[in-house]
Amino acid sequence: MTASADADSPNGTRSVRERLIDAAEACLRAKGIRATTVSEIAEAAGVSRGWLYRHYPDKASLLGAAIVRLNNAFWTESNQILSGCDGFEEQLAVGVRLGRSAYDSPGALVMQLRRDEPEEFAACAGAGVQGLVPDLGLFWRPYLEAARDRGEIHADTELDEAAEWVARVEISLGTVPGETLDPDDHEAVLRFMQRYVLPGLRVAPPHR
Repeated sequence: MTASADADSPNGTRSVRERLIDAAEACLRAKGIRATTVSEIAEAAGVSRGWLYRHYPDKASLLGAAIVRLNNAFWTESNQILSGCDGFEEQLAVGVRLGRSAYDSPGALVMQLRRDEPEEFAACAGAGVQGLVPDLGLFWRPYLEAARDRGEIHADTELDEAAEWVARVEISLGTVPGETLDPDDHEAVLRFMQRYVLPGLRVAPPHR
């Protein structure tokens, strides 16, 4: 393959970087981080290993770029879905479903990788996207703020603390089996939010 064939194209075709990230995502989906090799990515992208290294110095930096794109896709997709929900309690219930769909949604692959290969994920993604609870807390904070402004939760709710608590609830409901709640039953999850989670957010927080 010649350099001209490998060069980034400005005329509508996907650039080498885009093709490499596409190939990296496909390999991550099929094999995970540990089992993916640079040679496989280069072959899938239709470039030589030497040309791959012109764009990314090592496997970690290439997979890191793919993970960042996946991460952005997950939050964008989730925001679009939750923005169409009617009220905060519905958003909370749908959030559990989004977490449960990690194996089905391309954007949510990053959640699966973070859970299944945490050390490899941290090495590739870097400190910026490796913390699941902080990420989810930041994601839920604007929804809590909007719920507070609409009067759905208490006006004095400490948003950062509440966002972390909501993140932990969502993770627990989506991943830890229980005996009284089916996390795949949307109506049951909604009732759980109405009975237990929302009341905790509607009372005045205690003074420290």
